[in-house]
Amino acid sequence: MLQRTYLTYVFLAMLVIGQAQAALPNVMNDGRPFPSLAPMIKDVHPAVVNISTFSTQQYSYNPLLNDPFFRHFFNIPDQQQFQQQPKRRQQSAGSGVVVDADDGIVMTNFHVIKGADEVQVSLADGRSFEAKVLGEDAELDIAILKIKADELVEVKIANSDKLEVGDFVVAIGNPFGLGQTVTTGVVSALGRSGLGIEGYENFIQTDASINPGNSGGALVNLAGELIGINTAIIAPSGGNVGIGFAIPSNMAKASMEQIIEHGEVKRGQIGVGIQDITPDLRKAFDIENGQGGVLVTNVMEDSPAEDAGLKSGDVIIAVDGKKTTSTGQLRSQIGMKTIGEHITLTVLRDGDEERIKVKVGKPSDMASISGKVHELLEGVQFENDSNNEGVRVVSIAPNSNAAYSGLRTGDVIVAANKRRVYDLQSFEKALATNKSRVLLQINRGGGSLFIVVR
Repeated sequence: MLQRTYLTYVFLAMLVIGQAQAALPNVMNDGRPFPSLAPMIKDVHPAVVNISTFSTQQYSYNPLLNDPFFRHFFNIPDQQQFQQQPKRRQQSAGSGVVVDADDGIVMTNFHVIKGADEVQVSLADGRSFEAKVLGEDAELDIAILKIKADELVEVKIANSDKLEVGDFVVAIGNPFGLGQTVTTGVVSALGRSGLGIEGYENFIQTDASINPGNSGGALVNLAGELIGINTAIIAPSGGNVGIGFAIPSNMAKASMEQIIEHGEVKRGQIGVGIQDITPDLRKAFDIENGQGGVLVTNVMEDSPAEDAGLKSGDVIIAVDGKKTTSTGQLRSQIGMKTIGEHITLTVLRDGDEERIKVKVGKPSDMASISGKVHELLEGVQFENDSNNEGVRVVSIAPNSNAAYSGLRTGDVIVAANKRRVYDLQSFEKALATNKSRVLLQINRGGGSLFIVVR
């Protein structure tokens, strides 16, 4: 009896305490409300959308079904038409951000809508609209959509160059198709490149949870302004481990403006071959220990770089006053600029620091061609070899077919598809002989080898 009474008192005391705590206002002791992201999230939430894509893919039957002996052995009727390939409807999901409410402009990742026959944009208020793809930037992984909808809410695009490591950020998206989800974290690092994820890399790294389905979603600051588009994670175990990447808003905005104006992205170039500085190169070129930058390996003839006075052996350490530490970062910094725009390069030459003004030019303004001459060589830039021995590889996108096949910057291609190559013109003709495969004979470091790009 005594034990039962004691337990009853304990239960009643806990009940009273629980009710008292539930009745407490959501304020601190001094009367101020607890810090909360809720007001900002309420403003941004309607501008982050869910994207569903639909595509039709064909699947082939096992080729053994076309073998008469195989069909006879397993008693499979001959009249079945095994050559026909069934089609299946597939659906995938991602996220996007409304960046222009008046025109219905939605920004997302290219890989979210890649290969889609139909793209549907679903708003937070439950409405859904079919989207028109205005254009794509595969190298940056950006796609721009347009929907016809009233009463849209947009997110203001902030200047991502003002970000600093340690700034608080919020990621909003649709992970695993669960519906809109909010995660928080900080900027872990800036200027991440060389990851082999995209052709142009200058990522914001964050520990705010980004998972499958978050792609294309918003990374915002505490003011609710867009500072990045969530795009990728490092996930050795298949899930988030606190290392996520977002495309800086300045890069995404530059891509969007060109897509809206031209329907595509026209990236300029200055006409240089570049290379990351290794310890051996640092010693050979007398570069101070700890000095960052990118080494100029060669300057193309009749290029903006040659006109401006850049030389092989120069070390580019900044673009328009912003530090440059890797080839990937330099490519992204120049790739953001519009054709015809002038940039100021800070270079080290013979130990002295100089500033050189260069006009960003079109690839056609230089004695070079891009990998568009063959679909298997997309992401590769070529130029005539200075010794007229073939075609030199100027740059390679890290995630390209050519990079995976073993082609390197500085390789000199002397034959393609078993045809001798002397210059860019003969190279294009040789590539046209085979659309499904490219056989390259290259000179590298005094030796010769063959590479097959499939």
